[in-house]
Amino acid sequence: MKKIFLGLLTFFSLATYAQKSADIQAIKGQCGCHEVSFGYAETFAPDKNYKFHDRYKAGALEYVFVDEESKDKLVLMHLLVIDSATVIKHWREDWEYQATNLLAFQQGKSWKHKALPKNEVKGQWTQKVFEVDDAPRYAGSASWVHKDGKHIWANTTDAPLPRREYTKRADYQVLRRNNRIHVTDAGYLHEQDNDKIIRENNSDKLLAQEKGINDYRRTDEAKCKSAVDFWQKQRPFWVEVRAVWGEMIEQRKGISLKEKTDGMSLIVDIDNLAKTCLKRKYTPEETRTKIKAVIGKYIIQPYAVSMK
Repeated sequence: MKKIFLGLLTFFSLATYAQKSADIQAIKGQCGCHEVSFGYAETFAPDKNYKFHDRYKAGALEYVFVDEESKDKLVLMHLLVIDSATVIKHWREDWEYQATNLLAFQQGKSWKHKALPKNEVKGQWTQKVFEVDDAPRYAGSASWVHKDGKHIWANTTDAPLPRREYTKRADYQVLRRNNRIHVTDAGYLHEQDNDKIIRENNSDKLLAQEKGINDYRRTDEAKCKSAVDFWQKQRPFWVEVRAVWGEMIEQRKGISLKEKTDGMSLIVDIDNLAKTCLKRKYTPEETRTKIKAVIGKYIIQPYAVSMK
């Protein structure tokens, strides 16, 4: 009986190891220099008088790479390559294995801490998505599925309005993302079936639904060389930004942010600080102190759900 038990234990341990290894390979499968096409179209609205908005299409050259890796965590960075001389830090995604904590988006610029039971996240990976300034955006946990040559991760979670609509619309407050990531030999596909939610008085109402297709196709790595050079210079600053955010979020078990302070947005404020720190070559301690001061100006104390 003991041999049978040990045999089963070994079998399940090997199966878990094989699954996790395949998961990590799929996550890393999103890396590379990509020609990206973004497309969105509204598809349905319960109100027959709703006027559908124009379809959205855009393209970009984006470099995705592993910036940090440990046993249960991978940090993927996204950089936009405008041309050989211009690169923009885009967004970041942290993949954490069997994570029991995440930030749940509420509305406006507020997120609450959410604890996940260990049994619910067993074998799952949490994708935590962050803004250009490394502020939180959205997060969700799910299992990777590897079958019939397909590698898919799917999750539904609430998120802020997308950047393509953030400054153009105020008729809904939450984008409920139905995300599916398909990793292929050619790159990966981020497929979405999203609900645009009106959130008022603690209740949700569907405004409209949309289909989204973000297609990442690998191209010649040489096209992204400027991104590699850019990040080599910029990384020390952004590692400190990442660390400061982590501390502030952990201390508060959630976070609420102001839209602007003294007429300045956090994204612009952090970007200006990055340029200053790069020019003046501050020590890591000096840099972190300045980052805390900038981010601190935008934090609402105490934590409160913004009802803007």
